[in-house]
Amino acid sequence: MTAKMLSASPLVEKIKNDLKSRCEMIKKSGTTPSMSVVLVGDNPASLSYIKNKKKMCEEVGAQFNLLQLHLDISHTEFLDLIKKLNLDPKVHGIIIQLPVSEQLKKLNLSNLVLPSKDIDGFHGLNTQNIYTGSTDLKLLMPCTPKGIINLLKFYNIPIEGKHAVVIGRSLIVGKPLSMLLSNFNATVTLAHSLSKNLVELTQSADILISAVGKTHYIKASHINPARLTTVVDVGMNTLNNKLTGDVDPEVAKVASALSPVPGGVGPITVISLIENLITATENQFKG
Repeated sequence: MTAKMLSASPLVEKIKNDLKSRCEMIKKSGTTPSMSVVLVGDNPASLSYIKNKKKMCEEVGAQFNLLQLHLDISHTEFLDLIKKLNLDPKVHGIIIQLPVSEQLKKLNLSNLVLPSKDIDGFHGLNTQNIYTGSTDLKLLMPCTPKGIINLLKFYNIPIEGKHAVVIGRSLIVGKPLSMLLSNFNATVTLAHSLSKNLVELTQSADILISAVGKTHYIKASHINPARLTTVVDVGMNTLNNKLTGDVDPEVAKVASALSPVPGGVGPITVISLIENLITATENQFKG
């Protein structure tokens, strides 16, 4: 058996074309959707992610602004800048690019951006939609979980009634994704680095999602070929200076379907972010 590759490209193109049309409609009303990214320092990985966001943003016709700050910026200066962006009617979406400098980590970063401009979907009022049972993917919600659900739906992979195992319990991916899968009626196991009998859990999965950030952590032995498991790789690791995921290449021989790295969850996360920007602009414009 060779796994079907769940490439992001066709889904990204489909969403991108829809967003171009929506962006054009907004522009006809005299408003250009505008995203501001706040970056503290010059972390190379962050700059790489930002480059992808800028490219996708401009491809749909929206405006992109990068605000790069010194590593030693004070709390007061940082908070003043976020407040200014929150109050600026020409800014429709705001991202605080992680990681920030040490002195800013004590701030409640998730809730600094107004919920209406929180296109990362991290604000408590936005994540609350997931935790109260919503299946409305048009809401502002964390981009990777939203993108993964859209990917599964695009490739007609059933979620309802299936056993989904999510490895990794971050507030950005694991926790919101486990709740979102539950909202779509999956039976969900949220596992992590301290979970016992992990292989036993993963071998019972119909859908296995790895977001642990460890190179080739998931081996072929984690998969029971009889389950026809769909594997989604969320890992963003480097091996020999190349981007690689959590899933060992040998898994392709035992899984039914596989979302690869690169070319899988990464581009879908970025297009989901742009989708949140267009939605946020439409909501503010209506308001």
